[in-house]
Amino acid sequence: MGTGQLVLDGLVLLFGLVGVVLPGVPGPLLVWAGVLWWSMAEKTTVAWGLLACATALLLLNQALRWLLPARSMQGSGITRGTLLLAATTAGAGFVLLPVVGAVPGFLAGLYTAERIRLGAHGPAWVSTRNALRAIGYAVLIELVICLLITAAWVAAVVFG
Repeated sequence: MGTGQLVLDGLVLLFGLVGVVLPGVPGPLLVWAGVLWWSMAEKTTVAWGLLACATALLLLNQALRWLLPARSMQGSGITRGTLLLAATTAGAGFVLLPVVGAVPGFLAGLYTAERIRLGAHGPAWVSTRNALRAIGYAVLIELVICLLITAAWVAAVVFG
């Protein structure tokens, strides 16, 4: 694999890492695609082993993503309707203020739905914070797994 192709592959991995925290960008999929691209070009045992490990870690990430926040969300009483409204307002925020508008839109939709559901500011704010913690844990787990895969790729490129 040439230097130019390695740089492009590294940029795909970097964009995947950034995509973990940006709404609408499939970060883990981009990280996996970067490792796949590299392993298809290298065709070594190390490359295929890294691809297998990356695949296993990202499958574990998907399982944890669905299991961990679900418990926290159910414990705080967040409904699917609340999350649907929050996702809708995130989309509207993204359209009104590209990229950065999605996060405030999501927060506004989440708080508004909880305020309507619970009727008062205090309980709605507590419920919103609990939901954000649950979502934050999912993003943190995803980011750590993607960072591990990227670090393993860098080590394989440098030392392999």
